[in-house]
Amino acid sequence: MEIYKAQPRQPQRRLKKAPAPTLKYLLWGAAGGSTIMLLAFLGYFFYLLGALPKVDRLADYRPPILSQVYGQDGTLVGEFYLERRTVVPVDKMPKRLIQAFVAAEDSNFYQHKGIDYLGVARAAVKNLISMRKKEGASTITQQVAKSMLLTPEKKFSRKLKEAILAKRMEERLTKDEILYIYLNQIYLGAGAYGVQLAAETYFGKEVDKLNLAEMAMLAGLPKAPNSYSPIKHLERAKERQGYVLERMVKEGYITQVEADYAKATPIVIQPLKKVNAEQSAYFLEQVRQQLVEKYGEERLYKDGLKIYTTMNAEMQKAAYDSVVNGLKAVDKRQGFRGAAKYLAEAEVEPFCKKVEDDIDDLSLKQGVVYQGVVTGVDAAKRELAVRVGDRTGTLPRKNMDWAGKVELVNSYGKPQAKRAIGLGAVLELQVKEPDKNKAGAVFALDQTPEAQAALVAIDPMTGGVRAMVGGYDYKKSQFNRAMQAKRNPGSAFKPVIYAAALEHGMTTASIIDDSQVEYDSGGDKAWKPKNYDNVYRGPVTMREALTNSINVVSVKILEQIGVGTAIDYAKKLGITSPLASNLTLALGSSSVTPMELTSAYSVFASGGYRTTPYFVTKVLDRDGNVLEEIQEPKVPVFGKMSSAQADASAEDEGEEGKVPPAVPQPGQPVLTEATGGVIPVIPPETAFIMTNLMESVVTSGTGGRARALGRPVAGKTGTTNDMKDAWFVGYVPQLVAGVWVGYDQERSLGAGGSGGQAAAPIWTEFMQRAMAGVPVKSFPTPGNVTFALIDPRNGRLAKDGTPGAVQECFVSGTEPTSYSAEPPADAVSAQ
Repeated sequence: MEIYKAQPRQPQRRLKKAPAPTLKYLLWGAAGGSTIMLLAFLGYFFYLLGALPKVDRLADYRPPILSQVYGQDGTLVGEFYLERRTVVPVDKMPKRLIQAFVAAEDSNFYQHKGIDYLGVARAAVKNLISMRKKEGASTITQQVAKSMLLTPEKKFSRKLKEAILAKRMEERLTKDEILYIYLNQIYLGAGAYGVQLAAETYFGKEVDKLNLAEMAMLAGLPKAPNSYSPIKHLERAKERQGYVLERMVKEGYITQVEADYAKATPIVIQPLKKVNAEQSAYFLEQVRQQLVEKYGEERLYKDGLKIYTTMNAEMQKAAYDSVVNGLKAVDKRQGFRGAAKYLAEAEVEPFCKKVEDDIDDLSLKQGVVYQGVVTGVDAAKRELAVRVGDRTGTLPRKNMDWAGKVELVNSYGKPQAKRAIGLGAVLELQVKEPDKNKAGAVFALDQTPEAQAALVAIDPMTGGVRAMVGGYDYKKSQFNRAMQAKRNPGSAFKPVIYAAALEHGMTTASIIDDSQVEYDSGGDKAWKPKNYDNVYRGPVTMREALTNSINVVSVKILEQIGVGTAIDYAKKLGITSPLASNLTLALGSSSVTPMELTSAYSVFASGGYRTTPYFVTKVLDRDGNVLEEIQEPKVPVFGKMSSAQADASAEDEGEEGKVPPAVPQPGQPVLTEATGGVIPVIPPETAFIMTNLMESVVTSGTGGRARALGRPVAGKTGTTNDMKDAWFVGYVPQLVAGVWVGYDQERSLGAGGSGGQAAAPIWTEFMQRAMAGVPVKSFPTPGNVTFALIDPRNGRLAKDGTPGAVQECFVSGTEPTSYSAEPPADAVSAQ
């Protein structure tokens, strides 16, 4: 019997299915897509290699640096810049300052080749753990690449570009060259670019004078310049400083003892005194426009030009202060206009926070005006508690007396009464006593004037503009009223008429009848010029007429010499604005700019020479090359001299006692704007006699306020109809200045709005400060000017002892020849 052995069961073999067509295509698609993406990336990468900016030019690093403006004496008076930066070489930077920045920003700077791979990994881990971007890994080299060669776009492509450029920079530049760019380029807050400007801005020092504590504080700024600002957030800045010092210890740059000592070192925030651009703004804008036209904006703002001007810094400050003070005085005479607005109680805190953010200083500055909020009312003391930003203080009764009787309301919401101040009122407050620890400041109620003013001061012997203010606040209005505002000059135009009359047959002793007169105006009504005071004096001399600014006499003088004659004469003095061809011209009915009128007066001050007002004397490029230079024009000395003047003239002329002729003689070169910058336009005798007449305006006429100057002064007031414009233009031998006051949209200045009350005080305050320490000089007398005793009642010669007789000046040969008892020979009948 055959036995069969059971065989083990073979596992059933499953047949392999072919991949589904869809999956197959997906896999092929993914592989193909990856290949394409890789090729695209490689293509883009190689494209970037060729298209990215060249780093070679960084070897000759020439960043935008500020252009500086200097005054007449070489003091810094202004700056033009896009980025406020001064470049300093690495070897002038303290070693520990460099170490502080390296420790804080890129501890592996000296080891990596542009990219810190270890730092990238560390930052990625930290960011992954925190689930947010907590730490960056850009090296100093990458920061330079981003700052110098790339736009600030936040894209992956920019990071790739940054990495490529960083690698290239490390191949072409030394570590010191990279640090040089970085430390001069970096923004460190408060408008300061680079470590030099930051050292000046925060500590008032050159970068090589910083101590370790200050270096560490600067090195802490790049992360967040505003958040760690020592000016605004000193405690935060000190925390960041501590971090930097500990990093320096860890890197072995300093010891722990040195770090602890630096932490304990008091930080004194003492910014280097900045240029007060506010007080010079209109002058600087005029310079800016001139330079942009000549060199272009790119060069002015980025190329570090050195610009030398005619400005006298002390005079400019005096001009600014005088305009501000004068306008406030005019404005306060109009009364208190009330609070700017009223805040609800809940709005006070946000408002004060915004004000605090705009205050750059640790404490409020005396004399500066800030916006504040009323937070308390003491009715018994009539005193207000106020808050300016985070600072508190008081507004006592005596410091708001000028506002008159004002009701104080101890509740929020706008009071019903017009002249009232309540809680939440936003007021302009001037600091009388600065705050201590942000408390206890004493304020005075202030008010922004609505009227405007312009002041221009010119050296009559050269044409150099020494000071110019074109309005109350340049930030609010860039319209330069000194150069651009054409306004009626009123009686300030009369000296032009009188000077023309002196050259056309009239003298200071000419008699004109001050009586009412009518002129056919071509309409239904005749024109009847009126005197300002409505007083008519009968026969008067030219001197009395100008001294008292008698309108009727000025019109009759213009009628006598002819309107065309006066217009031609005005053009000769440098007035270019169109002038009315009628008798109203005698009363200043044609608009001129303050610069035009002041420049015209400078012809009288200079002895008959017209100078062209100018602002810029020299311009250098960043390497010290002279781009332009103007030789200062100089008016020749003339007239009778004292021994001291003769000595001074001998030094100038090289020959003792030599007095150059006022008008070039035959064979001598004619002075022109091209050859000498000054042009003789009127005889020196006319200039002197007009000066002498205008001295009377100050000593006994409408310009009496200018007597406070305490030295020989000539000048003339001007007031237009309804007191819409107030003028005073006057001069001493060394300086001529003109002031205009009025509203941009013409309306009356109201009580106290005449030239003598509104403009003359500004002029006087300015000149008192401008002339402080300047020797007192009299106006020099030309050789052919004669003085004679005159009877002002009839204009004839007077004998000694004649009642009311006065000394009068004449061009030799034009003085009267008959005495008071005889019929007048040169009286003028002007009807």
